[in-house]
Amino acid sequence: MVPMIDIQRATTSSAVPGDDALERACCATLAYCDRRGAVSLRVTDREEMQALNAQFRGKPMPTNVLSFPADVEIEEGMLLLGDIVLCAPVVETEALAQNKTTDAHYLHMVVHGTLHLLGYDHIDDDDARIMEQCEREVLARLGIADPYSHSAAMSTAPAGQQTSING
Repeated sequence: MVPMIDIQRATTSSAVPGDDALERACCATLAYCDRRGAVSLRVTDREEMQALNAQFRGKPMPTNVLSFPADVEIEEGMLLLGDIVLCAPVVETEALAQNKTTDAHYLHMVVHGTLHLLGYDHIDDDDARIMEQCEREVLARLGIADPYSHSAAMSTAPAGQQTSING
């Protein structure tokens, strides 16, 4: 069974990677975890993300990514694993602040959100280490540098710019 990835664009940003790249990051994560299913991936603007974050997490501010696990059978043998919502302005601002390419940071957030759908979390330090290692390995398969490495961020920074990691 091939994963089904439904990509929705509800943003004015032109910096969002193409559907193929977003789908590739999601599918690479599913393959890494040996899971199959359907995922809905929505890229939105600040207002929608702020409303979702307030409604579901009680935090009235936008965030980079939210995941809504489902594990609901939608047809014979096909599970809807859940929904991932990315906030374009937050992801793009973080990429700039962390001196990462916008594409690499978007794909990192897709991997991160997909891992949340599959039950991974980073509430405590041990779980965070496990989740971050999974992210590193999936991103490496996609040709993307370790997002938690200071040197990885430095290697993509324009000359003369300060590097700040908020990993």
